[in-house]
Amino acid sequence: MSGSRKGPAAIIKASGYMELYDIETDSEVYREGIFTAPAVRASTSEQMIRKVRSRVSGIIEDSKFAVVLGGEHSVSIGAIGAHAEKFSDMSVLHLDAHTDLRDSYEGSRYSHACAMARVRELVDTVISVGIRSMDSTELSCINRDRLFLARDIKSSPVWIEEAVDRLTGTVYVSVDLDVFDPSVIPSTGTPEPGGLDWYQVTDLLREVSFRREVVGFDVVELCPSKAKASDFLAAKLVYKLLSYRFCKGR
Repeated sequence: MSGSRKGPAAIIKASGYMELYDIETDSEVYREGIFTAPAVRASTSEQMIRKVRSRVSGIIEDSKFAVVLGGEHSVSIGAIGAHAEKFSDMSVLHLDAHTDLRDSYEGSRYSHACAMARVRELVDTVISVGIRSMDSTELSCINRDRLFLARDIKSSPVWIEEAVDRLTGTVYVSVDLDVFDPSVIPSTGTPEPGGLDWYQVTDLLREVSFRREVVGFDVVELCPSKAKASDFLAAKLVYKLLSYRFCKGR
């Protein structure tokens, strides 16, 4: 379904109605200072990736922590590229229903379906979590030691520890919201049954934030609909990850 271009604005609008005190971390992370930059706009995926990379590079050079809201998952390529320039040993924690490892999709190497294929050209380690859908052409690209299928997560008591153990000390987190089950967040462009729930995702994000240095993250692929709860979940997720990142150890 189309409409993910409206996702960032929906997340920002929903964020205005959130409680700013986070119970779990006993903190109000907004006091660290949150600035909402003007939207990045482009007519093609390639142009968007270049613009996002340039914008995020400037934020990093200004010693700020960058959070990118998408839009299609392809925006992550630019954000991750900017971070990879700054952090040489950075790994990527990729939360998604899909592997996104096609080399090309519908004539483009920069489609949302190719996002992690392009990211793997930028960083050595990508750990994918929540996967439950892929094309047969992607099988040859799969590294089973770095893939956590949703069906396996369901029965494993140690999957979070194992996923974090495979990451380097410096981590960028990329969250495609369809990693969640559609019963949790129905408003995504490509919903898939059998996804993760709120606490599975936040438990993972808390662990990686406390055990590793999270240097940036993105939240993408919200496709706003009448189900406004999805917008609020996305906004809460951004705030929750910021709370973990800046209030670690509390």
